[in-house]
Amino acid sequence: MSDKVQVAELQMKNKKKLTPIVGLILLLKLFIVVYFGYLITQAIENNTIHFDSTFFLFIVAGFFAQLIDGALGMAYGVSCTTLLLSLGISPKLASASVHTSEIFTTGVSGLSHIRFNNLDKKLFFSIVFTGVIGASLGAYLLADLFDGGNVKPYISAYLVFLGGYLIFKAVRKKSEAKPKTKYAPVLAFFGGLLDAIGGGGWGPIVTSNLLSQGHNPRKTIGSVNTAEFFVTYFATVVFIFVLGVQHLDIVLGLVIGGVLAAPIGAYVASKINAKALMILVGTLVILTSTYSLISLFY
Repeated sequence: MSDKVQVAELQMKNKKKLTPIVGLILLLKLFIVVYFGYLITQAIENNTIHFDSTFFLFIVAGFFAQLIDGALGMAYGVSCTTLLLSLGISPKLASASVHTSEIFTTGVSGLSHIRFNNLDKKLFFSIVFTGVIGASLGAYLLADLFDGGNVKPYISAYLVFLGGYLIFKAVRKKSEAKPKTKYAPVLAFFGGLLDAIGGGGWGPIVTSNLLSQGHNPRKTIGSVNTAEFFVTYFATVVFIFVLGVQHLDIVLGLVIGGVLAAPIGAYVASKINAKALMILVGTLVILTSTYSLISLFY
């Protein structure tokens, strides 16, 4: 039997194992699509949603944010939240809007990563459950009790150093050490918690740390992005329960742009060189985190 045939058979078996994950993503997306379809219909009837030039700005922002996120495993939440805050949206409503839009974009992104064989099933299950718990707790704290801006400087400073470490790992001689998964669940918990509180951070925190531990870049990005759908979904359920759905036009614009870009980002992640991918991720972490730090003082 040729190598190509063996590879094809292995890929087919892997896809069959991932069928329950695909089915659950589609089922959860069906619920949210029906719910938001109802909200949009009501908003149009009541003339509370406006398709003006600002709406198309949200589409463009959602497209480029998801393109970067799908390819490099991060920056959707950071990019979109920064835009919304600059427009005067409060931190809790900005985070709620971004997480709501991410239900749609991360679902498409996760399915695309599965399609391009970018998923490590063991890694996915080691981060998804604790990530959901952390995000749900963070959403409740932000919506009802906590000011997420208080922890942002510390997270950003940590990520600047982590980005530099990723670049160092990429350019130094490759280590033969086996990737570590022991602390992945704990990492996912804090990634989900801080993501919900800060309006972004799941990708930079979880993807960056897993890559720094030696995990395959393509599989790591695919697994983290797919897990992000479930993390975002349950955080948004908490936000909707406590705050309701506000700024529907912002959410819809981000969704349209993000859904269009998600398959492209996943395809890029499946093709790009692993070393180049780590350098790009490290650079992106440094740039976004440095910008976040600067914006806090000016």
